[in-house]
Amino acid sequence: MTSGELTNSGKDKGASMAPVPGNTAHKDIPGNPSTAKSSKKKLNDRSNGEELRILSEEDWDFWQREGYIVIKSAISREQARRTADFLWEFEEKDPADPATWYAPPRAEMQMKELAGTGMVEVYNHQLLWENRQSPKIHQAFADIWGTEKLWVTIDRANLNVPNRPGHVQKGFIHWDYDPETRPQNVQGVLALADQTDPAMGGFQCIPWLYRNYDSWKKSQPEDRDRFQPDITGLEDKLVKVPLEAGDLLIFNSLLAHGIRPNQSRDKVRLAQYISMMPAEPENEEILNWRIHSWKHRIAPEGYAFPGDPRNWEQDRYTTAELTSLGEKLLGLTPWA
Repeated sequence: MTSGELTNSGKDKGASMAPVPGNTAHKDIPGNPSTAKSSKKKLNDRSNGEELRILSEEDWDFWQREGYIVIKSAISREQARRTADFLWEFEEKDPADPATWYAPPRAEMQMKELAGTGMVEVYNHQLLWENRQSPKIHQAFADIWGTEKLWVTIDRANLNVPNRPGHVQKGFIHWDYDPETRPQNVQGVLALADQTDPAMGGFQCIPWLYRNYDSWKKSQPEDRDRFQPDITGLEDKLVKVPLEAGDLLIFNSLLAHGIRPNQSRDKVRLAQYISMMPAEPENEEILNWRIHSWKHRIAPEGYAFPGDPRNWEQDRYTTAELTSLGEKLLGLTPWA
């Protein structure tokens, strides 16, 4: 491959082509800009008659009712540990020395709710791509969508340390996409360390609101925040989802969710954000951006993505090697 951008056929488009600009489709909302805001295809309703690949019938019923599902051991604990070790290194923090955990942020976060939540601004490292191209993770998302022809999001990771004076994160609940638009979208979190202690930071959500959104909104003001609901009176309906290292949590984007505060003494939550959506090779703007991002280690731009001012991904690492599945999940090679 040369320095020119690559099309979905894998052929060089020419070194003389202008650089691919940042994809700003999600400039003013939290959602990840490496894929569309909403799929043109609907989530799987199983009308196509395909058998489930990873999910059991019990899992499917839970997914439909609660708006999320946990896939156990989506990657090995060893693979999760290797990725976690890399995140500590990338953040210049020592897991054995809490004194190193509370360095000030390197860039200002526009989305203030995420300030102090431990977002790690790394997107295209080899270890992150190894997790994305895990066949079991792909098959789980294929169950959710009812098709194997998917693109994976190019997203970051999380290293959420315990609260202490001067570093207090209160937790929050939000949507990344306006639920009024009924987006056909899902999101995912891959646990890189055990998160079974409810006191430590981790994923929280309100399945009750997922099931009762239409009736709930009738009691809300017309000018309500479409991305951050007032959960007064719903505190007892918050669900803290326990995960073990290597587990994958997939949730419907209509599920109000967030990061809970880490109230533990010394436990750190580590995770990687991974999701998939049906491939859209006809969307050349996003396709070209995705390939450019992978090849040149470029971070997404947007309301919730400040990037890494050190430029470590460009200066320290090489382009991730992809499997044949990984090439399809990126869009470098088209699905048959």
